[in-house]
Parts: sequence; C-alpha cells; structure tokens
Amino acid sequence: MRELVLGGARSGKSHYAEQRAQASDLPVCVVVTAQAGDAEMAARIAHHQTQRPPHWRVVEAPLNLAATLHAEARDGQCLIVDCLTLWLTNLLCQTPHQLDAERTALLACLPVLPGNTLLVSNETGMGVVPLGELTRRFVDEAGRLNQAVAQVCERVTLVAAGLPLVLKAD
Repeated sequence: MRELVLGGARSGKSHYAEQRAQASDLPVCVVVTAQAGDAEMAARIAHHQTQRPPHWRVVEAPLNLAATLHAEARDGQCLIVDCLTLWLTNLLCQTPHQLDAERTALLACLPVLPGNTLLVSNETGMGVVPLGELTRRFVDEAGRLNQAVAQVCERVTLVAAGLPLVLKAD
C-alpha cells in the first residue's frame, strides 16, 4: 500500500507518517532526502532524528530515490520517504535531464514496490505565487509531482495543524 502524506511546513505531516508506520507493527526504514547544507538545516534534520525510534533504519537518498526504494522495499516492511519536495529541490540543482529521469523512475517504481510506503511531501500550491523564476519552477514541479504521485497511491492524506484529512482511500 502506498500513501502520500501532504501538508504545509510544520503541519505535522512527518509526525503523522511516523504514527502510521508505528501503527503498522512492521519494521520501519526511513528514506531521507535532506542534505545539511547549513546549520539551520542540520538542526531541522537533528530534530527529525530525535522524533524517530532508534531501532528504525535510516537510508539517505538525496538524488537516486527510485533506485533506493527498489533496494529497500520488501514485503513485511514499512518505508517512510521524507520528503519528496526536498528530493525535488536537490534535483532542481542538477540537470533538467536528471530531474526528468529521476521523476520518471520514481513514478514507474511506486506501483510495483512491495510492502507499505508512506511518502511525505509539502503542499506548495496553497500560498501566493512566489517571486523568482527558480522558486516558481519549484512550486510548479512540486505540484506536478504531488499530482502524479497521488495518482499511483491508494491513499492520500492532507495534514493541517496536525490533523489528518483523508483525500483518497481505495
């Protein structure tokens, strides 16, 4: 089963995904996409690390997410991908070809992954249109990615103020 968990910054989406993983009673592997480029981001990463049970495995995948998911997904396990929008940000700093190839690979692998997968992503389409070409491109690409991932997930949940709202449930 695949679930996309959407929400704004500090909406509780990661915490919700962690609760869902814990409730599954399956071994958990967290696939993280963030890179600590500065002290503030390092502090954010450290905060997330302290929220997770210490026995959960953590795998870093800042760019090659589909390959990592293929390698890590298995029956009887729950994967958390945290988060798709940080992964997208990393790819926007690469070549356009790499972004397209990685997005295509992710969308192809999701329907065939064994086990449970929880994909965390920021909902960026509810704010003002940002200034700056790169920021607008990020918002556009994140919206397209979220729509495409939502199509291949059996469940989509929006988290706002720590409260989940199921948008899709098969």
